[in-house]
Amino acid sequence: MPRPKDQFSLIYEDENIAAFNKSSGLAVKADRWDINRERLDKLAAEFLNIEKVFTVHRLDRETSGLVVFAKNSETHRELSLAFESRNVNKSYIAVIRGRPSWKEFSCDLPLVPNGNKRHLTIVDHFQGKKSITHFSLIGSAGNYSVLNAIPETGRTHQIRVHLASMGHPIVCDEFYGNSKAVFLSSFKRGYKGDPKQERPLLSRLGLHALSLFFPSYGEGELNLKAPLLKDMAALIKQMEKAVKREWEL
Repeated sequence: MPRPKDQFSLIYEDENIAAFNKSSGLAVKADRWDINRERLDKLAAEFLNIEKVFTVHRLDRETSGLVVFAKNSETHRELSLAFESRNVNKSYIAVIRGRPSWKEFSCDLPLVPNGNKRHLTIVDHFQGKKSITHFSLIGSAGNYSVLNAIPETGRTHQIRVHLASMGHPIVCDEFYGNSKAVFLSSFKRGYKGDPKQERPLLSRLGLHALSLFFPSYGEGELNLKAPLLKDMAALIKQMEKAVKREWEL
């Protein structure tokens, strides 16, 4: 079956699971407030030519990257328990505004949904739930930086809210920062192009779910990785060129 161009790609499949690299803008499953938009769970089932897939974890619609579905109820239960018990290691790549003064930092600000129509998450030191994200700086160019983010807990919008609260919102985050696109001229010294004709390097949320590691899967372990999509990869490559240094993601 033909699939919508560039919306997702299959990166791993066995008899029990299928893993996809999804684009920004595609929901993983139906939202209760937006049930009619296209979503990955339905597209994945059609692509795999099976009746349904079982959702074991979610990404924000705006976040690109790795999503795993179970093909049967037994595997769904097993993987869901692994996520609930935090027996899955998750890693994200984020492009943020600003240059952190630290190389590594762990944020433990407690979070809670604010209950408004935009379904945002806020920091609440009294009613918020325990939320922990570990950050490490990969590199900076101009007033932008690339981070590795490892969430220890799984609150809605956790990485986005933690970074915004730390003064380093993810680029193009209309909810917790601003939606301004990132241009080469904004971090490359001596840029000589025509600013009126310059096209943005990135105009969507700069957050990508890079990897998932299951210490226990079947009779062994499972390590999955979803390559950066073209737009984020191109932005980071231009940042590396601007500082004449390659970064290890």
